[in-house]
Amino acid sequence: MNTKGHCYPKSIVLQAVYFKLRFTLSYRDAQEIMKMRVVSVDHGTIQRRDYKFTPLIASKIKQRKVRVGASWRLDETYIKVKAIWCYLYRAVDKLGNTVDFLLTRKRQRMSAQSFLIKAISNNCKPRVINIDKSGSNTAAIKVYNKRSFSKIKIRQCKYLNNIVEQDHRFIKWRIKNGLGFKSFESARLTLSGIEVVHMLGKNQMIEPGKTMFKSFCKLAG
Repeated sequence: MNTKGHCYPKSIVLQAVYFKLRFTLSYRDAQEIMKMRVVSVDHGTIQRRDYKFTPLIASKIKQRKVRVGASWRLDETYIKVKAIWCYLYRAVDKLGNTVDFLLTRKRQRMSAQSFLIKAISNNCKPRVINIDKSGSNTAAIKVYNKRSFSKIKIRQCKYLNNIVEQDHRFIKWRIKNGLGFKSFESARLTLSGIEVVHMLGKNQMIEPGKTMFKSFCKLAG
């Protein structure tokens, strides 16, 4: 990650971004914490750094993430963006490891299908996907099977999806103290960073033994 032109060294830049993504903080809270560490940085600057660096870090986790299992639990949760409900599609394997995520504006077959294609492209083709009674998710898997000549099994067992529903809570908890997302793009970028940090907390990076912050810095290169 190139931090040339910034007022502070790379480690300080990453620390400010990490605080925002790791803890239930607003950008103003992150500004106050950095001030306590004798670093004067505006909350708007932290936000801009977040938006700039998070995509780079998120792209690296795809390359260094531990391989997930072939049994997935897929579900979507609601995220409010500028007073409009959007949908965060997420999947975990049977051990709770994050498979992938995708924020969409609508809850429909095409959205579920886009997420499924993204998840399989970044990971592996699952043997079975457990879903709720959602017709859009069912249709998306059936269409994928037909077009790719796959045989992914569809399973609808409510209690097996508890693991992904519980996992949603971490993401919802992380954003509850903010002032809300003002645009779809800002929501997409911030949620992407939160998901990466969440994966690090699950030890999903190939190089174990490091603290979450050190792993975060490692992804930044």
